[in-house]
Amino acid sequence: MSNNLDHVIAVEAAGTLDGLFRERVKRTPEGIAYRDYSQQHANWRDYTWAQINHQVARWQAALEKDGLKAGDRVAVMMRNSPEWVIFDQAAMGLGLVVVPLYTQDRPDNVAYILNDSGCKVVLFGTQAQWKTFADVRDQLAGLVRILIVEPLSGAADDPRLQAIDQWLPDNGGETRHVARDGNALATIVYTSGTTGKPKGVMLSHNNILTNAYAGLQLLTIRPDDSFLSFLPLSHTFERTCGYYLTIMCGATVTYARGIPQLGEDLQTVKPTMLISVPRIYERIWGAIRAKLDEGSPLKKKLFMLAVDVGYARFEQAMGRASWKPSFLLWPLLNKLVASKVLARLGGRMRAAMSGGAALPPDISRVFIGLGLPVLQGYGLTETSPMACANSPSDNLPASVGKPMPGVQVKIGDNNALLIKGPNIMLGYWNNEAATKAMIQPDGWLNSGDTGRIDEQGHVFITGRIKEIIVMSNGEKLPPVDMENAILRDPLFEQVMLLGEAKPYLGLLAVLNADHWKKLTAEKGWKTDDPALLTTKEVETAVTARVGAQLKEFPGYAQVRRVSLSLEPWTMENGLLTPTLKLKRPKVMEKFVAEIDHMYAGH
Repeated sequence: MSNNLDHVIAVEAAGTLDGLFRERVKRTPEGIAYRDYSQQHANWRDYTWAQINHQVARWQAALEKDGLKAGDRVAVMMRNSPEWVIFDQAAMGLGLVVVPLYTQDRPDNVAYILNDSGCKVVLFGTQAQWKTFADVRDQLAGLVRILIVEPLSGAADDPRLQAIDQWLPDNGGETRHVARDGNALATIVYTSGTTGKPKGVMLSHNNILTNAYAGLQLLTIRPDDSFLSFLPLSHTFERTCGYYLTIMCGATVTYARGIPQLGEDLQTVKPTMLISVPRIYERIWGAIRAKLDEGSPLKKKLFMLAVDVGYARFEQAMGRASWKPSFLLWPLLNKLVASKVLARLGGRMRAAMSGGAALPPDISRVFIGLGLPVLQGYGLTETSPMACANSPSDNLPASVGKPMPGVQVKIGDNNALLIKGPNIMLGYWNNEAATKAMIQPDGWLNSGDTGRIDEQGHVFITGRIKEIIVMSNGEKLPPVDMENAILRDPLFEQVMLLGEAKPYLGLLAVLNADHWKKLTAEKGWKTDDPALLTTKEVETAVTARVGAQLKEFPGYAQVRRVSLSLEPWTMENGLLTPTLKLKRPKVMEKFVAEIDHMYAGH
């Protein structure tokens, strides 16, 4: 744990999230705050803290002109960019409450959030986004202003619609900072909810400030550090750690152009810090593994040796293992393997943070073995979001680390993981019953996850309280753990385990198109036959591959039937939440016929 926090703005000095920004502008006005790619000029552009501050004042003047007052809610639905930050800071400086929205969310879901929160303004990135709301515009009567970042093409089709180049004044004067308590409401973040309507998590300025400061006590981040931001700012993990935390320490954030260009951006930007969900690390590893499969056996063996030796060195550095003669090979293995792989990530990465879901241990082992410290953490939107995290000096990848500084955790009834601290939400917006169900009278929040804590204080997540399959024979199984195991086979892109109150396990699976082609070529199957996925021969072959990944589970944890598809489950077809979690009831609803067929006669 670092004690050198001289460059960090303390919670008391900031007071509020806009106060944090004001203090950063005051301390390092000419420091590079953000980098963003200009499509118009086809180049990367730098923005100093002073330049961002000047824009914040302009946006505040325009919001005031629209009659916005402290306590009003405003929403933002656009890609990560300097404009996202400017809008957020302008709003909070006026005492407004910001509601972040996912750019890929469905219009009907967004309309519900805008109405439930009572938003008066919404900011879109493009006119195309606004056009997707054609069928729900009658539900948006509460909005007084609809803003688009890009210039409008043609006349506005709604009197409230305006492009920001028309809406903003030339000069906004000085930035405003409404005086208020740090415990005041700063933002309402709607949880994606795998069932039912989303709930609005109310987070205060102090919730987020204390959480960001706790993160800087675990991981030293310097003003010369560089972050590459691609996880949506509507995701609280990115917002706290990749936005407010970087203001707190004065680091620079570059906004990635998008996931398709991520590989190029990593090599161009050469970030020193990365914040992501496990899916990105899985994709990077998948690409590496595909190249290894195409290469020679010697190349693959050399790669795995580098991972094995590197991970053993990591275990020794953590004090959990002794020195081995194989460590003498590291300089050569680093030169031939590790440094070349890390060069694809820019070559300067000091640490990578993973949260939002469990990172499979075999994937973290690869990156750590190659010399990239991957720090897994755990939390919820309701905990601002970090509750636990590993640190560079105490990294146990199988765990989610120890509680964040100032945060307490304990194990309650039914092994429920309970959390308490200054990061606990104020409650759910307009939903007192849900708040009472989540937070006990003594302040402990029930995470909904089960866990255990070892003697050293490391926290292990063992499952979800509600995500346990109980088969008709009384056997209990953890679906998420088993699904993660199955996904180790690159043939499977997405999977969902079935078996509640059933005599055996079934599996719904989306196959990876490239690996499906390889399998059909190996087996001599005709890929142009649309019925191929439903044949007994294919089901038998795929079921065997599923079983190969489930060997470490009990003998009764066997998948007997599978239903296969090549069409991905996405947010657009309503099967994933904006944070890419499975909407299990929706998946079951969509594939009810296939499920009935799997269990016909039982």
